[in-house]
Amino acid sequence: MFSMTSCNDYLETSSPSTVDANFVFSNMVTAHAAMDGGYEAWRDILQNGVFGDGLWYAADVAGSDIMRHPEAFSNQPGRHYPESFYQNGKYAGSYGLLSYLKEDDIYAKLFNVVSKANAIITAVENMNDFGSKITDATSANSLSQLYGEAVALKASAYRELIKNWGDVPYQARLGEKASGLSPRDSIYEAILADLIKIEPLMYPLGQCPDYEANVKNYFSQNYVQGLIGRIALEAGGYQTRRNDITPCGIGGAAITIEKKGNDNNNASYGRRADWQKYFEMAKTYFKKAIDNPGNVKWSANYETFFDQMHGADAAYADESIYEAPMQQGGGNDARSYSFGRPSDGGSKNAYPCKAYGQGRINPAFYYGMFDPKDIRRDVSCCVTGSTGKGTERLIPFKPNSKASGGGISTNKWDENRQSNVWVGNQRKAGFNQPYMRLSEIYLGYAEACAALGGNNDSEALAYLTKVRNRAFPNGGANINEFIAKSGSLYNAIIDERGFEFAGEGDRRFTLIRSGLIGDKIKAVKELTRKMIDGLKNNGYYQFENGNVISNYVWTKLVDAKTLYGYRLTGVTPAGMENDPVLYPGYRGQNNDWESYGLSYGTSTPATNLAIKGLFSRISDEEAAALEADGYKKENWGIDIVSNDDEYYKYLFLDYDYVTAPIYFWPFTPNVMSTGGFTNGYGFSQE
Repeated sequence: MFSMTSCNDYLETSSPSTVDANFVFSNMVTAHAAMDGGYEAWRDILQNGVFGDGLWYAADVAGSDIMRHPEAFSNQPGRHYPESFYQNGKYAGSYGLLSYLKEDDIYAKLFNVVSKANAIITAVENMNDFGSKITDATSANSLSQLYGEAVALKASAYRELIKNWGDVPYQARLGEKASGLSPRDSIYEAILADLIKIEPLMYPLGQCPDYEANVKNYFSQNYVQGLIGRIALEAGGYQTRRNDITPCGIGGAAITIEKKGNDNNNASYGRRADWQKYFEMAKTYFKKAIDNPGNVKWSANYETFFDQMHGADAAYADESIYEAPMQQGGGNDARSYSFGRPSDGGSKNAYPCKAYGQGRINPAFYYGMFDPKDIRRDVSCCVTGSTGKGTERLIPFKPNSKASGGGISTNKWDENRQSNVWVGNQRKAGFNQPYMRLSEIYLGYAEACAALGGNNDSEALAYLTKVRNRAFPNGGANINEFIAKSGSLYNAIIDERGFEFAGEGDRRFTLIRSGLIGDKIKAVKELTRKMIDGLKNNGYYQFENGNVISNYVWTKLVDAKTLYGYRLTGVTPAGMENDPVLYPGYRGQNNDWESYGLSYGTSTPATNLAIKGLFSRISDEEAAALEADGYKKENWGIDIVSNDDEYYKYLFLDYDYVTAPIYFWPFTPNVMSTGGFTNGYGFSQE
């Protein structure tokens, strides 16, 4: 059995270890050097562990009603079983503890971030002027800002630990041994209390004298406000909990859990009975971030944020609150390679280089749930990829990776769009990691308000409307109709978050913590079944929104630069929805691959794909005319029919929609041995 102190001992803190703070923090240059080490450890684990590759790559970015994986289920069991809740928990005991995670891996690296944060926190607390600069301060100063950044660093790491492992050890101070499992509620309470205490003594973005006004690569007051809101929604939301760990807060305060659905592997799914106080907290701090945004700006156009993410290497997007920086040409950049628009290019000197595309879009979501007038569909999802030779190609639905298969891809990061493309080798594109941005603040605030109800509903509606209207610049947002279809204002906000962040890996945990995971997976499974049956029996299927998916489409490469003056298309211009090159939009190829060394062998290369029959049924007569005009018939929905199991059976394999979802990762053997605890949730112990 795992060793664990009594509930009353949770989060008791020992005396902080001695640190020569007056030497390390004798001036802000050396102080920031210490913090830079923490930021680098955080940036590394974000990119390679929890917001790029690693766990996020394996489950978050591919495991929801919106998103899926590109390869056959049997090809990647180490990722696909965790992604699909371990076959409704039945497979948890058979899952090898080192199937995907390795010893001294992501878990250890997150605790390394905690240790670095604790070292800075302890050093500052040991300074002679800690009281005057922080405890008794009434406004922000350089030391309180730095202290707040360290507190936020620690809280951010713990948020990721709880999200991926549930209850974990808690290290309150530097030098304190982190062993035994602390109930997550006590950890949430501790980190939220620390964040709330320091938040008033931090600078809004653009106002900190220790940073350039335009940078967003540090933890500001706005980030801390957003982080409080984010963690509060999770602390008050639904989660799966081990039944052998008693929920309690700091000091052992008893916590009542409202259960939902059926238990699974000695675990239950539920939320705190006092969840409202956490949603009130989220509401308060999201609104603070809204009211004093610093230099964070709401864009009039949805696509602006992603256009800016493709800009200069050192630039930051207007809506960003925090971006972990990535340098072009250095490091391992998963943003475009792992879940950007795919490319069949080689690993080096290609146009663009290989992009694997782990994150794909569920076809039922693309066709049946996205409103055709919503511009976010094309910005988020793409039916074409790149050949790697400066031309566009259709991505077939047969299981595969790159642009050679896997189906509709995510589209928000595409090396074709960069203002300066790195063509030397793959994984070096240099996209920053946008960990928090303003639209999350708006929708988080709306969610908290809607959940609390009553007089808060008007605020919830106002911010839902603000976000949704932006996605329908030509009208058609139909807010009231959208809410009615979703079933409630709260559900509509969760659905809106799905459209706003489609392709970004946000959906999975949002559905888990909101308690809607079962309903949403059931809905997409049922819609997928109808789609496949329609394709199989009739050769096409028409969704309620009017979209039609057919077994075949017709395509032709054209010289877009001669036709339009550009190859890289944007949002489809109003009235051009019948143009097979411009609709769907936000695709094409880089406008000037020639400047990067590509020779097409002609001044008028056919680079862009015209597509007919993507959203409507093509008659035999129309098909004959298209083929006479140079179009070729290509497999489309027929490949979904041929891979029925991949698109239906393995979409959350055996999940029954009411049993507690097993979405965590198991502890590895060395972690359990060192920490003095065991796995729960049905996982093996060795």
